[in-house]
Amino acid sequence: MRLAPRLTAALSGLALALGGVVALAPAAHATPQACFYTVLEKHPEASPEVVEQACQLGAEGGQESFRACYFELRQDYVPATVAAEACRRAAQK
Repeated sequence: MRLAPRLTAALSGLALALGGVVALAPAAHATPQACFYTVLEKHPEASPEVVEQACQLGAEGGQESFRACYFELRQDYVPATVAAEACRRAAQK
């Protein structure tokens, strides 16, 4: 009878450990290139030149870079949620 609580605890710990790995996985692929493809995948009407420039601005990191990236993308009518996600991806390495 005591095996059930131990098994439950072990499986819970395993699930949490695997969840942490999955949560870290997107950050491992975050680059200006990931930013670029995120925008073009979710908003194909965007100008590739504008998106590339915005993602390069966002790659520097920091609040100002994020704002510059976001502003550039919004000027090209990229939806706000897509622009914010892409600019966050550009800054992570």
